[in-house]
Formats: sequence, C-alpha cells, structure tokens
Amino acid sequence: MPCPRCGHVSGAAGVPFCPRCGRYLATLQWVAEPPASTVPEPPLPRPSRYIGPPHYGEPQRWGFPAAPWTGAVIDSARPVPPERQARSLAAVAGPLLWALAAVALLAAGAETWRYVLLLASREGALSADAVAASDALVLAAGTGTVLLGLAAGGVVVAWSLPAAAAAAARSDSLPSRSWREIVLGWVVPGWNLAVAGPVLAEIEHGALDRAPDRRPQPSRLVGLWWVLWVAGGVLTAIALVWSWRTGVQARADGVVLHALLDLLAAVMAGVTAMLVGRLTVLLNPVRAPRRRLLLAVGDRHVTAPNGDLASSVTLPAAGPVTPA
Repeated sequence: MPCPRCGHVSGAAGVPFCPRCGRYLATLQWVAEPPASTVPEPPLPRPSRYIGPPHYGEPQRWGFPAAPWTGAVIDSARPVPPERQARSLAAVAGPLLWALAAVALLAAGAETWRYVLLLASREGALSADAVAASDALVLAAGTGTVLLGLAAGGVVVAWSLPAAAAAAARSDSLPSRSWREIVLGWVVPGWNLAVAGPVLAEIEHGALDRAPDRRPQPSRLVGLWWVLWVAGGVLTAIALVWSWRTGVQARADGVVLHALLDLLAAVMAGVTAMLVGRLTVLLNPVRAPRRRLLLAVGDRHVTAPNGDLASSVTLPAAGPVTPA
C-alpha cells in the first residue's frame, strides 16, 4: 500500500505504519448512520387475554416484613431557613390581605349606603326593607373586616419574625430586635405606630444587602405604608372616641368616620400585600432556570483531524427550531 504522505510502498506483511515517515496506513472511512428518531421502533407485542392472577404450585416463602408503615424519613434536625419560612407565610398572607381589601371596600360601601339613607330620612319615612338590608350589610361586612383583619394581621406579624432573621443573616449580623420586641411592637396600641414602620424598614435594608452599620433609608413603598399605618391608628382612635357622643348629628358623623376607616383599611391591606410580596422576593428570589434554544445551524465542512485527507462531511442547514 503506498503511503499517502511520502509515497513509499510497504510490504503486505508490514506494520500499519510507514517505515519511512511513520504515517498511519489504515484507510479512514466516514460512515453515516440515521439518527435514532428515524429508526422505526419494533412493534409492541399484542397483549394476551387476561387469565387471572398468578398462581403457584406451592406456597411461596417470600414476602414483606410485618412492620408498620413509617413513611418518608425526614431530617428534623436540620432547621428550615428563615427565608423559606417567610416565603411560606407570605403565600398565606397575600390572599388574606387581598380578601381583607375586598371586604373592607364592601364595608365602606355599606356605610356610605347607610349615610345616604340618613340623608333621605330627613324628608320622609324610609322603607323597612331598605333599612333592614342596610343594617345587615353593615353588620356582615363589618364583622368580616374585623375577622379577616385579625387573621391577616396575625400572619403578617408571624411573617415579620423570620423575615427579620433572614434580613440580618444576609449581612452576617444579629437582628436589632428580639422576637418579643417585634411582636409587642405590632400589637401594643400607640407603640405599634412607632415600631412597625422601622421593623419593615430594617427588613428592607437587610434584603437589599446594605451595610448593617448604615442607617436604614425606607423606600417609597415602605414610607407610604408607614403613613397609612399611622393614619389608620389615629383615625381608629378618633372613631372610638366619637362613638361615645350622643345625638343625631354625632351618629351621622360616626357613619362617615367608619366609612373612611373602612376605605383606609382596604388601601392599607392592598399596600401591605404588595410590600410583603416585594420584601419576600428580595429575601428569597426565585430564579427561573435558563435554557439554551437552538435557532439555526449554517452550512459548514467538517474535515478529518489530518489536514491532508480530502474526505470531508458537509452538515446540511437546519431551519429555525421552535419549542414544543
């Protein structure tokens, strides 16, 4: 066989390398095979007729041990990260807060209807059915607002505890307040107006990976929440004091105050839902997996590693690939 590099003719019983230049004398061949997707699958055997469960000629000696079901083994010694706890509680707080906003708007509408009936009663008698429907709507919406407010408020307070721990852990520092101080700062009247806002500002400060020795600078959303929180507390105190007054005009003013309070509660619930969701995403962002999508393949030639060979393979062009 002549050497493709130097042309030296080797004997038939020679080694597979050229004795002059050391070139490998074996012939390289390119074999094209169809991809696996184009090869037809063998036909599946047709299912036979069901003849009943399996039977054995003698009793079998194998089986499962007679032990109770224990379920999956869970490592309870490993604590759950606080950011995951905050995300779980935020998933519960969000729907409760939006439901509270809807019921509070309904309560504000019911109080507005009652005030319209009070204005209409100055010129004549009112319908008994309209008054009964208005009273029932005010009672139902008011009770629902209070119950949903307590439930949503409890979840938000519970969410703030792991959120504060997760925010402090991002900067390898300790929370500035203990869990007792955070809970009391939410529930103690008067004190909560001055503590709840800084708690959320500190959570946002840590979630944004800012230096722990810097003073927190609340964002516009946190500042808006704090203003609404203080306004709600002040308006609640005014409504409670106003309820002790007597007289027709005092009762009419009380209806207006309750309508404003319900409207403020609806706005407060919506802003709180957005704020809790934003801080939770900052503490534990969910990163979507990235995929590489082949759009097109151009014409190109693939040559053997040895450049002196003339054989080559041409890859056909492929059109755009659309995702399934």
